[in-house]
Amino acid sequence: MNIRSLTRGDGVVIGAAVLLFIASLLDVASCDGPDAYCSAVPNAWGMSLGLGLGTYMAGVVGGALIAMARLLPQPRKVAGLDLGTVGVALTVTTAWTLLWWTIDIDGAGIGIILGLIAALVLAAGAIATPLVPALQAPLLPAPSPAAPQPYGAQPPAGYGYPGAQQPQAGQPYGGQPQAGQPFGGGQPQQAQQPQAPAADFSPFWFAVPVARPLFAEDGSPTPIAELAPGTWYLAVEQRGPALVAQTQDGRRGVLQDTSGIQRG
Repeated sequence: MNIRSLTRGDGVVIGAAVLLFIASLLDVASCDGPDAYCSAVPNAWGMSLGLGLGTYMAGVVGGALIAMARLLPQPRKVAGLDLGTVGVALTVTTAWTLLWWTIDIDGAGIGIILGLIAALVLAAGAIATPLVPALQAPLLPAPSPAAPQPYGAQPPAGYGYPGAQQPQAGQPYGGQPQAGQPFGGGQPQQAQQPQAPAADFSPFWFAVPVARPLFAEDGSPTPIAELAPGTWYLAVEQRGPALVAQTQDGRRGVLQDTSGIQRG
């Protein structure tokens, strides 16, 4: 998981989900003076599982699923549906249910009112994030390298991904390839030979502004990896508007969308 893959929209969803959980602990009904009904149901959890677990927590779980779908390197599915899709459905259901609770209850308390506001923000953030470019920007900015790394130079420990250990001697990532050996180590293979590279191209480090798929070099439509914001990748070849990029584990693929990338 890479926390830098979260977007501003994901931040809105996470914040609204936390606020929704807090609202579930507050008064459901607004009462003046002693009231047996208010004392019996101080919050959503004291009223019924349908309100506390089936409504408030459904929205919280929905927000968690949306954030998890963004953090996971590969898509995960539940009953054939993407985690993010299930999460959006739960947030919309919560907002719709709390709207009618607010209308129907006699003297809605702070727990219902704040819960409705949080649920509406949660559903709006979940729906709008894929549609609004401003919400697709990274929640945390990508760190810049201390100095541009020349092609073939040894990157410092943790370069490109926090917490990484210093590569062992003889197996450097980004180290100078030996004669007859392709970049990244291993035995030379025909599939790794460049195809029609740009004449004036020089390899460089780059980071993507948002998560983007990396496709196989053979043109297969299925992504082989996902490039995440906040991680530095090496562009080893240019093919028209696309780049051939190499990940930290040595996989190579074609990045078709190069708009807004940050060069190291």
